Order: sequence, then structure tokens, then C-alpha cells
Amino acid sequence: MTVAVCPGSYDPVTLGHLDVVRRGARLFDEVVLAVATNSTKQPLLPLADRVALAEAAVADIPGVRVAVVPGLLVDFCRDVGADVLLKGLRNGADYDGELPMALMNRHLSGVETVFLPADRSVVHIASSLVKDVARHGGRVDDLVPPGVVEVLMARLHPQPTEEAR
Repeated sequence: MTVAVCPGSYDPVTLGHLDVVRRGARLFDEVVLAVATNSTKQPLLPLADRVALAEAAVADIPGVRVAVVPGLLVDFCRDVGADVLLKGLRNGADYDGELPMALMNRHLSGVETVFLPADRSVVHIASSLVKDVARHGGRVDDLVPPGVVEVLMARLHPQPTEEAR
């Protein structure tokens, strides 16, 4: 059985992420959507929300499950029996950023990385852009799976409580 880990911060999960996961599910016996913490980023959504949204987004994809990466990604891969890391690429800049990580992960554990080019229909979608558009009141419902917009907007534009009014 071939297990692929598809890591990311998923802050929030987008249709671009789901494109990679769906296509990966056709290539591998199991895909673990691995919600990780990126030490260079401060997430907008709490871990519990990112996990819940990811679980809802992949619920209809056979062979896919969601898990949290508690520490080093290569240790997580070893713990879940992963043979491969699965990463999506939108452009050359993504490749330039992902290649050193892929080489380090292979150096540390022997786990190989497989890159899938993004589908043209989602190549423009990035979590950071989704958050920026939503922060400024733009429409993002066609960029994310159901349920994400509500959680994102509640976090970006909290409504005052009755006591605060």
C-alpha cells in the first residue's frame, strides 16, 4: 500500500489544495492531508478550525484522511508509513521554494517528493490571496470549499457581542 502525505498549513484549505488531493487519491492508495504548522507564518485560523474545514472538504474523497503534524514532517511520515510527500506546484516560484524542502526531507528520511502541477482552473488560488481578498470584503466562495467562507469571515470580521454593544 502506497501512502502519500500532502502537507500544508491549510490556512484555509482551498480548491487548489483539493485539486492536488483528489488527483493524488487516484495515484496512491491513501493520501493523508497533513495539517502542519509553518514556523515562518502566523496562521489566521486556529488549528482546530483548519482541521475541521479540511475534514469536511475531503469527506467525499475515498482514501483520504486528515491528520495533524505534531513536529517534524519526516517523523510524521515515518509514523503514518508514508512512502511519498505530495506537493502541488502553481509556478516556478513554488518549485524554487519546494525543491530545497524536498531534498532535505529525502536527506533526513529517504521519503521522496512528488510534484503535481496545478490544474489551470485553480492555478491562481493561494490561501494568502484568499485571506487578503476576504479581508477586504471580496468574494471568495468560488475559491474555497463549502463552509470555509463563514469561518474565514467570522475570524476576519468578528461581530460585536451583545455585551459590547
